Amino acid sequence: MSNVQPLQFVKSCNSRSTTDGPWSVDAVEALFNKPFNDLIFEAQQVHRQHFDANSVQRSTLLSIKTGGCPEDCGYCPQSTYHDTPVEDKGLMALDDVVASARAAKENGATRFCMGAAWRGPSDNDVAAVLPMIKAIKDMGLETCGTFGLLKDGQAEKLRDAGLDYYNHNIDTAPEFYADIISTRQFNDRIDTLHKVRDAGLNVCCGGIVGMGESRRHRAGLIATLANMNPPPESVPINTLVKVEGTALDHTEDLDPFEFVRTLAVARITMPTSRVRLSAGRETMSDEMQALCFLAGANSIFYGEKLLTTDNPENARDNALFARLGIRGE
Repeated sequence: MSNVQPLQFVKSCNSRSTTDGPWSVDAVEALFNKPFNDLIFEAQQVHRQHFDANSVQRSTLLSIKTGGCPEDCGYCPQSTYHDTPVEDKGLMALDDVVASARAAKENGATRFCMGAAWRGPSDNDVAAVLPMIKAIKDMGLETCGTFGLLKDGQAEKLRDAGLDYYNHNIDTAPEFYADIISTRQFNDRIDTLHKVRDAGLNVCCGGIVGMGESRRHRAGLIATLANMNPPPESVPINTLVKVEGTALDHTEDLDPFEFVRTLAVARITMPTSRVRLSAGRETMSDEMQALCFLAGANSIFYGEKLLTTDNPENARDNALFARLGIRGE
């Protein structure tokens, strides 16, 4: 990421021309507005220039500390602001995390991601996850953590323990952010991403669609990600999983083709990034997932849970990959 200040960074995402690379929101929205077949064709061409079109990277995500989060994110069942079925659980024991990582590797995952429902970790929290990171790294897996807002010096400690990626999603467009979250600011997210980049960690950063945003907002989300310098190495695109008791429980469903368009636009604007088909796969048909891969998605979360929501079973993923001739990596 560049050394510009967060506010300047956010403004740049709405003002740069598309000349020489950076994407304006207008230019990204123009991609969204293309005929569906033309958009998918362009995305597939871009995808094949940079990746094996028949290979998908598999990651596993484990919630190592669940519930009790003091943020009010409208989509999240782990928030203390919402009355949901999610049970608060403290930090998992090291041996249990290692056992989960070992099982993930045996099932074909190459990256193991750990998530903790903190606004941001304390120094004691960071100290507690360092042995987990080291043990998983020693197992031969890539490591990723999503622990919330970071303080100065924490990213470096995570890096030194062997963390490869830090996930910190921006969730949505800057202009729509306050409609979803009020307990933190958009620039708080950008500040943590700066810390992650400055520490030399790979960035995993994406967002959620289907939260009641407009197509223009979706274009703003993608433009913000694409204008990061460099763009995130990993870009998870989630569709809202509506959980009873959250503020967004009754949000109107997003048109499935609009979700596929979002993946295709992400692929075109971030040609060298891994675009991850993330939350929401549990309710997608095999045909829908095949369209997502055709649009340029080349990473998935593998396993039966994504933090607290369901994910397709491994056997279903394996069967789908076999039908499509896709190789997991």
